[in-house]
Amino acid sequence: MKIIAFNGSPRPGGNTEVLLEEALKPLREAGHEITVYKLNTMDFKPCQDCGGCTKTGICIHPDAMTGMYAAIREADRIILASPIFFYSLSAQAKAMVDRCQAFWCEKYLLKRVIPAGPHGRKGLLLLVGGMKKEDGRQTAEAVAKGFFRTCSVQEHETLFYGGVDAKGDVQKHPTALKEAYEAGKRLGM
Repeated sequence: MKIIAFNGSPRPGGNTEVLLEEALKPLREAGHEITVYKLNTMDFKPCQDCGGCTKTGICIHPDAMTGMYAAIREADRIILASPIFFYSLSAQAKAMVDRCQAFWCEKYLLKRVIPAGPHGRKGLLLLVGGMKKEDGRQTAEAVAKGFFRTCSVQEHETLFYGGVDAKGDVQKHPTALKEAYEAGKRLGM
C-alpha cells in the first residue's frame, strides 16, 4: 500500500514528529511504501482563493503542493499529524489543507471523486497539544475531517494527547507511543 504522512509541526524532533514516527513503525515493518512530508520545510503558499481550480479541479499555482496533490491521489492511507495551536491545526498543516480546495472543487463542483483504489482509503489524525481541554481536539478534528472527506477518505481514526507541551513530553505519556503504534498497525490492515 502507498502511505503518505503530513507532519504539520514546525519543531524538528518534537512531540508531533515522535508520535508520527511511532505510528509509522508498524507500517515500515510491514513493508508499505511510505512518504513523509515535513510541511514546515516545504515551499508552498497558502490557498490564494483565486478561483483558478473551480473549472478544472487543478490548482494553477505550481509549487511543492503539485507533488503532494499527486501523492494524495495515489495514496491508500493518509496520516495528518499536527500540534494544536490556538484551537486548530498548525499553520503549516492548515495551509496544506486549504490548498486542497482544488480537490473540493473537483469533488463537489465537478462531481469527480478520487477513486478509492484496491485497498480503500483510510486516514489517521494525530494531535498533540499543551491544553488538556477537548476544545482544541474538537476544532482541529473538524478541519481534518473536512480534509479527509474532500480527499475521499471516508474513515479515519483520531489520537489526541493534551497536556503535552514541552519537547519530549509525549515520550513521558503513559499510553501515547503504544497507542500510536497500534493505530499505525490498524491503518496498515
